[in-house]
Amino acid sequence: MLGILAGLKQEARLAAQFFPGAKIALSHACEAGARRALLALQEAGATELLSFGCSGALDPALPPGSVQVAEYVQQDGENHRADPALSARFGAAQAAVRGGILHSPVMIGTAMQKAVLFSRTGCHAVDMESGLVARSGLPFAVLRVICDDAGRDLPPAAVEGLKDGQVHVPALLGSILRHPAQMGDLMGLGRDAARARKAMVHFLQGLPVARV
Repeated sequence: MLGILAGLKQEARLAAQFFPGAKIALSHACEAGARRALLALQEAGATELLSFGCSGALDPALPPGSVQVAEYVQQDGENHRADPALSARFGAAQAAVRGGILHSPVMIGTAMQKAVLFSRTGCHAVDMESGLVARSGLPFAVLRVICDDAGRDLPPAAVEGLKDGQVHVPALLGSILRHPAQMGDLMGLGRDAARARKAMVHFLQGLPVARV
């Protein structure tokens, strides 16, 4: 059985649309949540895993909407190779980006942090779930889409406006009131997120393993 680990509810809904037979669990965009979600997938009988959803670009050449099927996950300086057959099922040959994805226990929020990590690791993107999937002991693949580019600092609301794996309107409004200058960046991030979702839907529609 396929188990899918995603960060946010909107990612989980997309996974459920295209992989209706899979068991899906949410990290709620935190490492403790990812550990609980992974345990739930294992207890449900998952025999193979997919890390799915959005990622942040480390490579400045990658625009939002770039789809990656990662060849390996890097965590704590160690590379974990994705399963080749499983990666092929999830579109490795069609993906714009292969290479590595970096696992981070915290959200990487600034362009400077991204530049340092790209220089240090060579990974194209970063997320908060793939490292746990890679260390599960089960065959795994990583299918991610870039939602924010390497040159952007994330606005405060990108962190403060989330609760339980989705946008929480009171928290979002509170963040905007505290940091009104972020509105332009927040709107830009929203446009890029929409572009990323559209790109992922288009990619999934071309996968034989996926169905609506």
